Amino acid sequence: MNTTIIDFISNYGYFAVAILIAVENIFPPIPSEVILTFSGFLSLSAHLNLGGLIIASTIGALIGAIILYLLGKLISFERLEQLINGKWGKILHFKMAHLKKAQHFFEQHGSSTAFWGRFLPVIRSLISVPAGMAEFSIKKFLLFTAGGSLIWNAVLILIGRFAGASWENFSVLIEKYSFILLLLVIIIIGCGYLIYRRKTKRSIK
Repeated sequence: MNTTIIDFISNYGYFAVAILIAVENIFPPIPSEVILTFSGFLSLSAHLNLGGLIIASTIGALIGAIILYLLGKLISFERLEQLINGKWGKILHFKMAHLKKAQHFFEQHGSSTAFWGRFLPVIRSLISVPAGMAEFSIKKFLLFTAGGSLIWNAVLILIGRFAGASWENFSVLIEKYSFILLLLVIIIIGCGYLIYRRKTKRSIK
């Protein structure tokens, strides 16, 4: 699968990145770690720039998330359970355990899940379904999804760029230790917020 992904991105650039990330949201076995780190590596030599890759991947994430959000909004939980336990679950590699995990995560953490869920494997794909079921505001959903996706995509693309020819090794590490990467992102965002607040307080004084 990885060879097909690499060839597709090499041939079709931004379009391929957007399509693959959209599909990755619906079909989890497609690894975003490979898509994004390889894209970052390509930015070193191909006619692809970091900004374009980040925008394309974020658009793709939004497309995939909207499809699953609408699925959750329009289909009852019972019908969804039938689909997942049937052939569609096998085709898409979805299990009810995955959906229940995403639903529990959403119930525990509320609307912020649409943001933080973008950093977690499987949750990233399925969190849109319980958001749709709960009829979570589409505007807030898109805002949080875009924000989380943009940060996650940018981090992986930058890692791929700095890793260079070793991008594949890094993609494997990211897949294994995504929770550590999430923790680092939280720390960076937290530090940025504290710095912003201090500057704001000083300007008021």
